Amino acid sequence: VQLQASGGGSVQAGGSLRLSCKAIGINFKIYDVAWYRQPPGQQRDLVARINSSGSTDYADSVKGRFTISRDNARRTVYLQMNSLKPEDTDRYYCSVGQHWGQGTLVTVSS
Repeated sequence: VQLQASGGGSVQAGGSLRLSCKAIGINFKIYDVAWYRQPPGQQRDLVARINSSGSTDYADSVKGRFTISRDNARRTVYLQMNSLKPEDTDRYYCSVGQHWGQGTLVTVSS
């Protein structure tokens, strides 16, 4: 199983980024998928999750700004991040079932 994350980068506060995570070697459509972020030296925190039926939930800190979606035909989960804030700076990880991607760095400057 491979999870290939992409889309991270540097942006100014108020800007947008879209993260993608493509799953290879797994029956993607049956799994809950999620994005987490992990500040240095701290645990990974849930950012957003979408289950196999399409229901979503979000961390309070990103509600109204981030949107998670999935494309089962492409075996890909997306995280659209708008109105980014400096405190959103972190490495973001996708998960599909019990599997993790390699992380992609998001840096938001003020």
